[in-house]
Amino acid sequence: MVGDIHFEGPLAPRLRDPARALAPVSDGLSVADLTIANLETSIGTGGQPEAGKRFTFSAGPEAFTALAAAGIDVATMANNHALDYGRARLPSTFRAIRRASRADTPLEVVGIGRDADEAFAPVVHDVRGTRIATLGASVADQDPTADPTRDWAATDDRAGIAVALDPTRLLQEVRRTRRSADVVVVYLHWGIQGQRCPSQDQRTLATDLVGAGADIVVGSHAHRLQGDGRLGSGYVAYGLGNYAWYSPGDSTTSRTGVLNLTVRPRAAGPRPPHVVRAAWLPQRIGADGLAATATPRDATAFRADRESLRACSGLRP
Repeated sequence: MVGDIHFEGPLAPRLRDPARALAPVSDGLSVADLTIANLETSIGTGGQPEAGKRFTFSAGPEAFTALAAAGIDVATMANNHALDYGRARLPSTFRAIRRASRADTPLEVVGIGRDADEAFAPVVHDVRGTRIATLGASVADQDPTADPTRDWAATDDRAGIAVALDPTRLLQEVRRTRRSADVVVVYLHWGIQGQRCPSQDQRTLATDLVGAGADIVVGSHAHRLQGDGRLGSGYVAYGLGNYAWYSPGDSTTSRTGVLNLTVRPRAAGPRPPHVVRAAWLPQRIGADGLAATATPRDATAFRADRESLRACSGLRP
């Protein structure tokens, strides 16, 4: 699992060679059976920047090629930048998603769709007989005067993103997916930007999702790391931070990494804990916008900070 990725600033020119755009970080991303990230940008051609939005992010369809080439298998677009160039761009977005899923090195996209059914639908991967389902949704409640994300919700007859400010639909999808999948992953866009500890709303929703059958709940939006650990029978990582970002920012926002989760397949009898090991590859975002392996000293500080973040998240090791 990794956090927010886009192709702004120094990252934009890298898409001239999409197959190598994220090559410096591909070793850390491609080693897993399944790698999931948040793609924090509008994708496609056409459209106009959303009026009144302070930040509008855009990339061409080659961004999907870049993610897949780096080893990312699933990207969620349920976030507050997926429609930065309006619904007029969505037809080209959906064409790009279809091409990406059919490529020799495929990338699956969740959290966005032609209607609510498609936006909330999971993608399923078979990993040596274990069916892993991934869903994406946004529960980041932006100020409507500054950000129109709430109005981007997919409905029965309108394209958009999976918005779960009312989590009823999301919880229903998790319960339904639980019936056919061995492992259920939910990637959320949630929380309060800049906060190191999850909000009560995050903690409540995480508990509800695990209760509905989610094995792994991860998220981003705070633009910094938040705590990760065990919650009941599930594993939660409240904030994965930035990953490929136009500016490293300060010492807090530049700290990032790859969260590697080892999952034990379902066995007969009582349900075992699915996540049996969690390990971070500590990294820092540099001036080029890419994550680089942390120094030994910084890695030690990373581990200490992780313990502190877990404590304020109410999670267990």
